Amino acid sequence: MHGPGSLSFSSQLHSTSLTLKGLELKRRQDYWCRVRRAVVISRVKMEGEIERVKSLKPSKTLSILDQAIALQQAGAPVISLAIGEPDFHTPPAILEAGVKAICEGYTKYTPNAGIMELRSAISHKLKEENGLSYNPDQILVSNGAKQCSLQAMLAVCSPGDEVLIPSPSWVSYPEMARLADANPVILPTSMSQNYLLDPELLESNITQKSRLLTLCSPCNPTGSIYPRELLQHISQIVARHPRLLVLSDETYEHIIYPPATHTSFALLPGMLERTLTVNGFSKAFAMTGWRLGYLAGPKDIIASCSKIQSQFTSGASSISQKAGVAALGLGYAGGEAVATMVKAFQERRDFLVKSFGEMEGLKFSEPQGAFYLFIDVSGWYGVEVDGFGSVNNSESICQYLLDKAQVVVMPGEAFGDDKCIRISYASSSLSVLQAAVERIRKALIPLRSH
Repeated sequence: MHGPGSLSFSSQLHSTSLTLKGLELKRRQDYWCRVRRAVVISRVKMEGEIERVKSLKPSKTLSILDQAIALQQAGAPVISLAIGEPDFHTPPAILEAGVKAICEGYTKYTPNAGIMELRSAISHKLKEENGLSYNPDQILVSNGAKQCSLQAMLAVCSPGDEVLIPSPSWVSYPEMARLADANPVILPTSMSQNYLLDPELLESNITQKSRLLTLCSPCNPTGSIYPRELLQHISQIVARHPRLLVLSDETYEHIIYPPATHTSFALLPGMLERTLTVNGFSKAFAMTGWRLGYLAGPKDIIASCSKIQSQFTSGASSISQKAGVAALGLGYAGGEAVATMVKAFQERRDFLVKSFGEMEGLKFSEPQGAFYLFIDVSGWYGVEVDGFGSVNNSESICQYLLDKAQVVVMPGEAFGDDKCIRISYASSSLSVLQAAVERIRKALIPLRSH
């Protein structure tokens, strides 16, 4: 029999034990709450990152190129009119500069912004050919014009900002805006206006969040060129909105068919400090694989882009940069080497314009530059073809042409206009284009019969 003291001690011990168990249980509960909270936070962060990628569309031009290459490697007699890559070899003087750089051991890291020799050559080119005064410290050399454009958007756009994009447009602009946490605002253009931006439409879509307007002239995918008068009208609108900058993509500036001419947007009054000029070597100099482009603009913005590049890819290839110097040394607008290529592109354009102009149900605006033909094929939509199915959008007609004609073209939906397809005449000789047109003509006959 326990005395009162023993009973009290036992009760206290039992009570203490329960208290300790309660504390331990609470400690464990708190621990697992923290674990669950951390997991939830981690999952939210991961889902945020994943959603950014999920919202990004893969480049259809590259995916269709991969499909065409796979078919060709499998032995299929496929003609690809999908990719904007010149079929010409890189001019000899440029090749020699690249080989020389390798042989002389010029294979080390370069300054992040690009070697001074190249930036000085770009500065000279912009002054002589475009009338633009940029010092070398206002120029950033990157791994292609695409990288320049993305870094520009990352540097100037804050989350929720708006990027104004005339459409049809290059496939990457809207996705770049999304990567910069900005919202792409699509400004539709029409074939009747040669796919050029209507200034009134631009003005009506500018808000306090508008940060960047993209202009591509000559334009991918339409081949349209902005005349100086229209650019002046647009510049007057931009001038009224101090926060709005312009990304002027002039990648195709040398691929122009007379009487059309090129005007750099930064040349217009008051626009030098409001413009980020993008250009590169891929198209005019047939240097797609060299991966070399450049961005010119206000010193502070270029410094921001350079900072991004320093943590992203660092400087462009040392060998490519030496080749770029040689390219700019070929003469005004690339000299005879580029003029020869442009002459061939114009012959191809003229042939395609004549050939497709004679086909029933096709509409297009004659391209003034670049090497693309953007054709409205919506007249064939709604047709049911035996052994294939419905042709009801740009993707299905591209698949139809691949199946029935073994010709690869790009769906206009990728560029923002599902009524059209894009044909590139960059990578096919005139004889190959003639064969492709004949295949397309025959493939369209069953559609016409419906």
